[in-house]
Amino acid sequence: MADSPDAERTMSPMELYEKLTSQGDQVRALKTAKADKAEIDAAVQLLLQLKLEYKKLTGQDYKAGSPPSDNSAPFNGAVEDGTNDEDTVDPWNVSTSNAKGVDYDKLIVRFGSSKIDQKLVDRIEKVAGQQPHRFLRRGIFFSHRDMHQVLDAYEKQKSFYLYTGRGPSSEAMHVGHLIPFIFTKWLQDVFDVPLVIQLTDDEKYLWKDLTIEECHRFAVENAKDIIACGFDVNKTFIFSDLDYMGASPEFYRNVVKIEKHVTFNQVKGIFGFTDSDCIGKISFPAIQAAPSFSNSFPQIFGSRKDIQCLIPCAIDQDPYFRMTRDVAPRIGYPKPALLHSTFFPALQGAQTKMSASDANSSIFLTDTPKQIKNKVNKHAFSGGKDTVEEHRKYGGNPDVDVSFMYLTFFLEDDEQLEKIRQDYASGALLTGELKKLLIETLQPMIAQHQERRKHITDETVKQFMTPRPLNFKQ
Repeated sequence: MADSPDAERTMSPMELYEKLTSQGDQVRALKTAKADKAEIDAAVQLLLQLKLEYKKLTGQDYKAGSPPSDNSAPFNGAVEDGTNDEDTVDPWNVSTSNAKGVDYDKLIVRFGSSKIDQKLVDRIEKVAGQQPHRFLRRGIFFSHRDMHQVLDAYEKQKSFYLYTGRGPSSEAMHVGHLIPFIFTKWLQDVFDVPLVIQLTDDEKYLWKDLTIEECHRFAVENAKDIIACGFDVNKTFIFSDLDYMGASPEFYRNVVKIEKHVTFNQVKGIFGFTDSDCIGKISFPAIQAAPSFSNSFPQIFGSRKDIQCLIPCAIDQDPYFRMTRDVAPRIGYPKPALLHSTFFPALQGAQTKMSASDANSSIFLTDTPKQIKNKVNKHAFSGGKDTVEEHRKYGGNPDVDVSFMYLTFFLEDDEQLEKIRQDYASGALLTGELKKLLIETLQPMIAQHQERRKHITDETVKQFMTPRPLNFKQ
């Protein structure tokens, strides 16, 4: 007879989540094996009971691949508005039914991170000694883990290092891919700290229908776009996993340490892996975690393992680093701190993020001025009204208008941006005029990027990707 979940000790949300994941796998295995109907029914009943317990304990419906946050509150019987059920956010999928995009306040609660409030923005300004980046001023980077701790240490002359990355799934990057690199460059410049950039060509080989040679070539091509953002070669190390894993025993040792402290059940619970996934996927999270620890880079930090890591990334990457932060103290390392960004929306609307696999949803860094103009005019979702007369009378909705959303990322002047918002909302500015403003912002920005990239040679890439000492204030 199957054990009732009520008969057991009270489990934590994560323990119950892992048990649910395991029970779901068991039900699938029984069905695949065409087991006796009574056995399948008993397993399904236990699964349903566990789901009820999970809902009662966390206030959330169980979803594979979406583990509970550390601070999940007990369910109080209140009915939710359904937004959590509609938002899918994991390292491979982002979608929502809300035209305004993902509900980031609810995502903070779900992931157990902290909101970047005005107090933290003001503190960053004070410590950095200059105006916060527009991504901070406008809430594009909106969530964090332990940023106050990083600033506390920095004020005591204890340095840190930056770590971000890119999964090279295509030769051309799109403008959305630039967001973490634009912000990371600002952090590197104002805090004068070293930076490591991981190119996960191994991940793309495991997940995509690509050859290993294609993934490595994409990594090198993407490195050129990253270098074109203006990073300092004396403070920046870019590495391909396919190259560096075999060249750095210290990096690989950290990978193995992490692997030993994360169970298969935990990985399935965090990332939604199934028994059909290849073993490379199951072990990959440890590889993305390893750069969070300074002694993975002995050429930069020597054998020191006490240097804090700060990771700017989109919030869909947070599951990797929740796992990393759980493991870190158990292997004697400091937890990495994080700064999370919102998603860069697809041209068709904020219900999903821009994707390199859909040419019509993306503005690529290789696009010509004409292509940029055509894509914005044809595909950019509008918050305007159906007719000029209606728009003039009732105004547009900048909160769902993709052209306005893109301007919040790329237009530097806060006053100009606010005037555009007010003019569009009042009807003084038409949709076509708003799109024209975006086109005039994107065309020179991308043309300048292309010009910088033209001057990046294979030798330049080799310089950035060669393991070596960096300028680091001890």
